[in-house]
Amino acid sequence: MTKMTLKILVSGGKASAAPPLGPALAPMKLNIGDVVAKINEKTKDFAGIDVPVEVIVDKDTKTFEVTVGTPPVSSLIKKELKVEKLARAPWGTYVPKEGEKVIEFHGDIKFDQVVKIAKSKEVALMTHNFKNAVKEVVGTCISCGVTINGKNPKEILKEINEGKLTV
Repeated sequence: MTKMTLKILVSGGKASAAPPLGPALAPMKLNIGDVVAKINEKTKDFAGIDVPVEVIVDKDTKTFEVTVGTPPVSSLIKKELKVEKLARAPWGTYVPKEGEKVIEFHGDIKFDQVVKIAKSKEVALMTHNFKNAVKEVVGTCISCGVTINGKNPKEILKEINEGKLTV
């Protein structure tokens, strides 16, 4: 039983038979349309975000399975904020290079959105405690200069630890 793994980065829900996927699968004599449909089905929730995908092909039986990774937490925060870029450094700590124009970044998300991101990343964050997964997402908000419910994320962490915000 010979298996081959193809690792690609796909825009959520927009895989196609175009390179790199089509040419890589063609020699394996698989139905490329079926593979593309399966990838698009599994990545539709990540529309507009690049998602790591693995296609594991059994060369003998001509069967395949698709596993989908999750995008970075910062990408999910960008999706929730509907922005293309986050702050380069948290809370105005970025020192611009000579002649570089600094663009102020102000982003705020709701705590419910933080919980939603933590749910989508729960397995990838490798924590046995969902509360810790939420705290990791809050920590990413700190480094990206994003406020939560209009507050500094460090205050949100304190409220989670004190039990004022329940997860």
